[in-house]
Parts: sequence; C-alpha cells; structure tokens
Amino acid sequence: MQGLALTLLWLAAASPGVAASSPDNSPQVAAEVRAGPDGRGEVRATIDIAAPPEHVWKVILDCSRARRMTPSVKRCIVLERSPDGRMETREHQIKRGLFSPLLRSISRLELDPVRRIAFRCIDGDIKDCEGRWLLTPLNQGAGTRVIYENRASAPFGLPSEFAAAAMRRDVPAALLALKRECLETRP
Repeated sequence: MQGLALTLLWLAAASPGVAASSPDNSPQVAAEVRAGPDGRGEVRATIDIAAPPEHVWKVILDCSRARRMTPSVKRCIVLERSPDGRMETREHQIKRGLFSPLLRSISRLELDPVRRIAFRCIDGDIKDCEGRWLLTPLNQGAGTRVIYENRASAPFGLPSEFAAAAMRRDVPAALLALKRECLETRP
C-alpha cells in the first residue's frame, strides 16, 4: 500500500507544469527534457542572469538559500569540504508534499570556481544522479549564462518518464528562482 501511495504521489508531483516565462511572455528558461533510454530523466536548461558569475556562483552554493529556490528542499548541509575548497559533500533533505516521505540525498560536488560545479549522488534515497552547472560570463562579466544539466533516476524504481516530468516542471522553476535570488541580492 505504501508503494502505491508513493507512486500516486510521484504521479501527482511529476505532472507537467506551466512553462517558465516572464510577464511579457518571452521565455526565460530554455529547457530540453527527456526520458533517457537508461531509465533516467535527462535535462539541459539555460538561463541568462544580469549578475556577475561570482555572485551567481555564491548564490548557487549557498545552502541557506536552497529552500527559497527549491521549496521541496527542506534542508541543505555541507557535510565535508576539502581544504582547497574544490570538493564538497552535501546532504539535501527533500519532501515533495504532505504525504510524501522525507528523502535524503548525499552528493559529491567538484568545484571549478566561478565556472563549473559537477555533482554526483553518492548515498541516500536518491542514489542515481549526475550533472553539472556551467557559468559563462556575458557582457564583459556583468551577466552570466547558467547551464544546468542533470541525469537522474526517479526514486522508488519508477520509470524514467516520472523523473523527466518532474524535471520539466521543477528545473525551470528553480532556475527562475535562482535568477530572482541573484537579482534581489546583486552587488
């Protein structure tokens, strides 16, 4: 019965959402999402932000902002950081809805400061994910193009279509929230 309830919750949570756009209806997030042949959902999304890469970098890595940018994230903790600051291990606790279970994900991040964040799930309830954030300066460094890529399996052994549907809804919303957070706190 719990498996059925979890499946129904993921069905409801993974339903397609509204396309991410600005008030003038011009798209702000370009996203390509698909169910991969290997059982994973795959996403590649891009957004331009009128803030320097250094600021965008700090906002992406700030655990205290994680919940504002992705409401399903209930907690973000840096468990370990290498002395040179180029590697981190993080734990995220995720809860999608009132009746969904609290999921725990532990990821290893490889950091190439102000350019690239590569991540891979290594433990917890979400074990099968890998991706990266790429930051490219725009307008002589006054702006940043952010590219987000992720390949992940849905929890509970659900088909890749569920992971893809969740990505289709959640990734554009998270990138728009990142943009909002960057613009509100821009130096």
